[in-house]
Amino acid sequence: MNIVIPMAGMGKRMRPHTLSIPKPLIPIAGKPIVERLCEDIVEVCNEKVDKIGFIIGDFGKEVEDMLKEIASRLGAVGEIFYQEEPLGTAHAILCAKEILKGKVTIAFADTLFDAGFKLNTERDGIIWTHKVDDPSAFGVVKKNEDQTIQGFVEKPKEFVSNEAIIGIYYFRDGENLRNELQYLIDNNIHKSGEYQLTDALENMLNKGLKFITNDVKEWLDCGNKNATVNTNQRILDIKKDKEKLIGKTIQMQDSTIIEPCYIGSGVKIVNSKIGPFVSIGENTIIKDSIISNAIIQTNTSLLNVRTSNSMIGNHVTIEGTTQELSLGDYSEIKL
Repeated sequence: MNIVIPMAGMGKRMRPHTLSIPKPLIPIAGKPIVERLCEDIVEVCNEKVDKIGFIIGDFGKEVEDMLKEIASRLGAVGEIFYQEEPLGTAHAILCAKEILKGKVTIAFADTLFDAGFKLNTERDGIIWTHKVDDPSAFGVVKKNEDQTIQGFVEKPKEFVSNEAIIGIYYFRDGENLRNELQYLIDNNIHKSGEYQLTDALENMLNKGLKFITNDVKEWLDCGNKNATVNTNQRILDIKKDKEKLIGKTIQMQDSTIIEPCYIGSGVKIVNSKIGPFVSIGENTIIKDSIISNAIIQTNTSLLNVRTSNSMIGNHVTIEGTTQELSLGDYSEIKL
């Protein structure tokens, strides 16, 4: 099994947090979004993953090394591919054509999930979905009577299905997928200048392949600040009995932690109330504060802060505020 992660986007909706780091490397409950995504896919696939291909822009060697290390922690080889122009989902995936071989899972790196199933890797293809209340805002699958997929409808104005596509796809034959993607490029089949994966999927269905859906229990978005803070809350709740979330080297003085929380190594908490649903990166110092439902990254200092539903970056200094916050790296507030 190979995994392909297209993640070359700029993450503009997540600024200022993506000004210094790609969105998929923002931590959720102490691990980058893309690492949690890969971990959960490996668990659902239930078989050895050989390679994980990360399709990126010009993110620099440090980011590339981080991605390779993520793959290594999962027992796979990490490979870096580049998408230099935003030419659509099909074009992005084809950038990793060297590893579109055998069984392949494609996962776009702005979503997390709680699956509740194991993948049947003998099926031709599986589209991961989630049932939603308002399908008009999503791409959905349309099914035949035997529950195989008949086609795909983007943002249907009339009800077709409530099974929204979450951006994760499994293919038993990676070479076939590669050929279908290449066909779109070679024949200039695009919509508004972008080559779309769904066009390749339609071609595969028309040639007789049988695709089914797997419905995830929970679909978690990381598209903006509020959604990411909510996802951090849900992941903390899901992982609280599966992972050790509070480090051994934290320093506590006259403080309370209301779990679930993630607290990294070297964190110092004095006269403060932390939680629930707070993630704090390593070497951060918090004094005389009350924090709930927040993501605070590394090497940050908070003094006399009352905040919730907040994201705070690395190397941030905040003194004396009682507001909801969205601050990128190296910011400073002193009141």
